[in-house]
Amino acid sequence: MTSLTTFYLSGIIGKEAFGADGDDIGIIKDLLVNAMPSGNADPNEQLVTGVKLRINKETKLYSFKNFRVVKAREILNVACTDLIELSNEEAENGLLLVETILDKQIVDMNGRKLVRVNDVRLATLPTGTFAIAVDIGIEGLLRRIGISIPIKRFLSIFNINIPAKFILWDDVQAVDFSNMNIRLSKSYSKLHTLHPSDLADIIEDLGKKSSMSVFSSLDEEKAADVLEELETHAQIHILENLPVNKAADVLEKMPADEVADILDELEDDKAEMLLKEMDIVSSQEVRDLLEYDDDLVGSIMTTDYLSFSATTTVAEVLVELRSKKPEAAELYNMFVTKSDDELIGTFNLRDLVVSEPNLRVSSIMKSEPVSLFDNQKVSAIAEIVSKYNLLAVPVVDPENLLQGMVVVDDVIEDLIHKRRTKRR
Repeated sequence: MTSLTTFYLSGIIGKEAFGADGDDIGIIKDLLVNAMPSGNADPNEQLVTGVKLRINKETKLYSFKNFRVVKAREILNVACTDLIELSNEEAENGLLLVETILDKQIVDMNGRKLVRVNDVRLATLPTGTFAIAVDIGIEGLLRRIGISIPIKRFLSIFNINIPAKFILWDDVQAVDFSNMNIRLSKSYSKLHTLHPSDLADIIEDLGKKSSMSVFSSLDEEKAADVLEELETHAQIHILENLPVNKAADVLEKMPADEVADILDELEDDKAEMLLKEMDIVSSQEVRDLLEYDDDLVGSIMTTDYLSFSATTTVAEVLVELRSKKPEAAELYNMFVTKSDDELIGTFNLRDLVVSEPNLRVSSIMKSEPVSLFDNQKVSAIAEIVSKYNLLAVPVVDPENLLQGMVVVDDVIEDLIHKRRTKRR
């Protein structure tokens, strides 16, 4: 029969550990787990490898191999047969639960939100002691202050239960490592799997130091997606604290109109510094957008669009789309232009997929398309979008040369987040 003892971190911290002769040898201050959870379901990553003991006035880390936790009538006893001090390397490869997990903010990977750890649940098996879950519920907090049992007894009179709230160790991703130097590539690996909008929400809830650590750990593509989703105040904080070269690399991965919106909120000197650091093409696109007054269509158009020659075949368009892998918004409306970029037609994804591969774009496009001028007032967008039921509207200059497009998604987002107070 397998022997199993489950207990909580709060129940063992501050307890005396006893030696083979029954004498107390020290006070338990913390437990060391082998490594951060990485989602690989490796039980060794949950193994308790060390214990921090205070012996007299000195505190050191010792191997947990010779320690045994026994529970009798809900009372924990900790016995040790031999004290073996851990090496610096063993200590550095582990994670101290009290110091880095307890009372710290973590990411609930399933709930995609920040929560605070009130306790840690552990289990002792014949093969060792393992961290199995973190307690983020009220019961864990009550247990910490020693009133969980009486409160539960009192509430049971009224048939009220305190719901348990645990996150399995594999679903934990800690983010507050202010006291330890843990490699970002390992500690934040699971965060990269979250949707950019979820990551943005988490970063906004973090303190300034932790938010910078998390954002800095992202690759440029992910960082760009997350930066787009952040509120304006968070975007400014990130860009003001990132190294200029790193910030410029991230901005280059973003649509020019989004970059223009962000730089418009920065101090002129900082914005100019970032523009100079960006590559010439990306920088010029942003500068062109910044030239428009805030209440003109040109100031909110995107320069990321798809345009084709009238002689291009449907098959050739599909090949190019597969090659470019454009963003969804770029497929709302595609444009047909002459060699000088004069707009002569539009077509959408439906027009494309229902047509024969050998047909030319000229035979499926809508001639004389509805468009906006880049120097029109922003207020004109609503009427055009509503009247013609468009998801994206081409933007042209007075000579009918294509300059970009206005995407309905961006207009709605601006209204919701109130990012362009002056423009409205």
